[in-house]
Amino acid sequence: MPRITDTVTTADGSCPVSLHTPDGDGPWPGIIMYPDAGGARPTFRAMADRLAGYGYAVLVPDVYYRDGDWAPFTMATVFSDEAERRRLFSMISKVTPEIMAADARAFFDYLASRPEVRGESFGTTGYCMGGRTSLVLAGRVPERVAAAMSFHGGGLATDDDDSPHLLADRMQAAIYVGAARSDRSFTAADGERLDKALTAAGVEHTIEWYDAFHGFAVPDNEPYDEAASRRHWEAMKSFFASHLV
Repeated sequence: MPRITDTVTTADGSCPVSLHTPDGDGPWPGIIMYPDAGGARPTFRAMADRLAGYGYAVLVPDVYYRDGDWAPFTMATVFSDEAERRRLFSMISKVTPEIMAADARAFFDYLASRPEVRGESFGTTGYCMGGRTSLVLAGRVPERVAAAMSFHGGGLATDDDDSPHLLADRMQAAIYVGAARSDRSFTAADGERLDKALTAAGVEHTIEWYDAFHGFAVPDNEPYDEAASRRHWEAMKSFFASHLV
């Protein structure tokens, strides 16, 4: 798949991105793929290539660009290595919902400016913290998000004032949530709360539970589950085909 590396100018600096497109002539609908807590890395660039193969221009941003040239995490050990765990959570804490939305506006403008991309509204998909970002954007930048997907996303329906479910009445996108079992970051009760909020707001949505653990869709995550990952690719192919033109 054709792939370019570039930077997007945001209010806080220059964010490295990669843009992945199908072979052949475009333009194609645009999608932003938000990585999990481990950040942009080869696994996600390979995943973006695969999604691009379905007929999309896929942008993968480095959401940690404010930390400069940060050292990559080893996903197999990052949560058991206390120093690395502290470094990871320090970086995560800087990516607030306000930052997510501000950066996304720059990403959407970038996509709209590219000859490979068509349209002014886009898809978003994400994993773990990226799955939360996807729903945050559907509520905070609703005019730019036509379809939003979240896979093993956490913090989607909490008691916090910035919980994504509280933005349901602003959402214009169709929403898909692929949840993991036994996931403390998104429990069955959280799923019920999210479903009620989206239903009350009249948001088209689907919440599905996967018989796999948090991290099931990302190949370099220890809980990666091939069958669940295959199901998530099928869901993504079908969902974006129905909601992005």
